Amino acid sequence: MLNTRIKELRTARNLSQVEMAKRLGVTKQSVSNWENNNIQPSVDMLVMIARLFSVSTDYLLCLDNRQVLDVTGLSVEHVAHIQQVVDDIRGRNEPQS
Repeated sequence: MLNTRIKELRTARNLSQVEMAKRLGVTKQSVSNWENNNIQPSVDMLVMIARLFSVSTDYLLCLDNRQVLDVTGLSVEHVAHIQQVVDDIRGRNEPQS
């Protein structure tokens, strides 16, 4: 659900509700209401939340579970290093025989 996804993204980035609210130009109460499923953010705010966390609106709405990491501006070597870290975390960097 949207409320759970917002809270997961916020806490994964070690943001308080107050910090998130400041970045979005809303009150802490708005963030709290979204996370408690009391109200839904507007379409415009949904886009702002997606941009804040570098995810798609489909991801926020739980229509797509893929997360994409924006590597724009990084060198090919840096992107390869990031991919290697991801592979290591997933346990896929085992030697092939």
